[in-house]
Amino acid sequence: MSKVKENFAGVLFCFILALPAWFLGKAFPVVGGPVFSILIGIVLALFIKKTENLQSGVKFTSKKVLQYAVILLGFGMNLTDILEKGKESLPIIICTIATSLIISYVLCKAMHIPSKISILVGVGSSICGGSAIAATAPVIDADDEEIAQAISVIFLFNIIAALIFPHLGAMLGLSNEGFGIFAGTAVNDTSSVTAAASAWDGMHGTGTAVLDQATIVKLTRTLAIIPITLVLAFMQMRKAKKEGTESGATFSLKKIFPFFILFFVLASVVTTVFSLPTEVTAPLKELSKFFIVMAMGAIGFNTDIVKLVKTGGKPIFMGLCCWIGIAIVSLLLQHAIGIY
Repeated sequence: MSKVKENFAGVLFCFILALPAWFLGKAFPVVGGPVFSILIGIVLALFIKKTENLQSGVKFTSKKVLQYAVILLGFGMNLTDILEKGKESLPIIICTIATSLIISYVLCKAMHIPSKISILVGVGSSICGGSAIAATAPVIDADDEEIAQAISVIFLFNIIAALIFPHLGAMLGLSNEGFGIFAGTAVNDTSSVTAAASAWDGMHGTGTAVLDQATIVKLTRTLAIIPITLVLAFMQMRKAKKEGTESGATFSLKKIFPFFILFFVLASVVTTVFSLPTEVTAPLKELSKFFIVMAMGAIGFNTDIVKLVKTGGKPIFMGLCCWIGIAIVSLLLQHAIGIY
């Protein structure tokens, strides 16, 4: 009970912080609630000096509430429906994800970028932006500044993609189907996929046809969270076991393995097997998104803005390379398959 009281002030603070960010994210979806929340958290940290009573709850929000958000995210994933509708784009999705992860790995080694930031930028660029970073960060034990750095990089290229991709697609002569797949595979975050696809529909008078297709492709791409996080979890577990053996420390599976990922998978399986209706899954998805906004506010509040700016150059360059690589591979594969 004392632990609950200790956390209450900080969790309540993050909840209040998240409210304006949530509504701003709804008003400006191309930016998104998580980015607004990080920014508000960073600004508040500059003015609030006495944070001792908040720190326990803020830390709980940035770690545990973020994990609860990922679990709830699973209820929005009917695996059968998504794969059935998105199977045409699956080869392109696999290749673009592989491209981003390879680029981030190579640049991590070549430019000596911290491995956790590299993983977050690579996964965020290739799968689904903030949601992928939210799912991956606890698995690799990334700290708040690393998460904030990765979210900032993804946000930058989300904005650029939403603004220029509809015009780029028109210049390249993409069909409606081609642009739907391009937006769904080459834009990082769901909100920016929606913005780019909606802009195309508006430019070409196609109703919501391209938006619907891009959303399906994006949902199919989101499924990659499951294998990616599980692989990273087992890699972290092996690393921890090896380090524990070398140091003589006792290895504890319960402390190392991120069991919340298994609950996330279980939620997806339950949604699929029981074909949960939208009336059930939609509120859970919204709650998941709000929890992510809360967690990002906590992360922003614990972020050193000076350090974030000073160390931002290399991750931004990595994000740029991943973004360009994904876009090129998506277009080339569409051309090869004949969707272009």
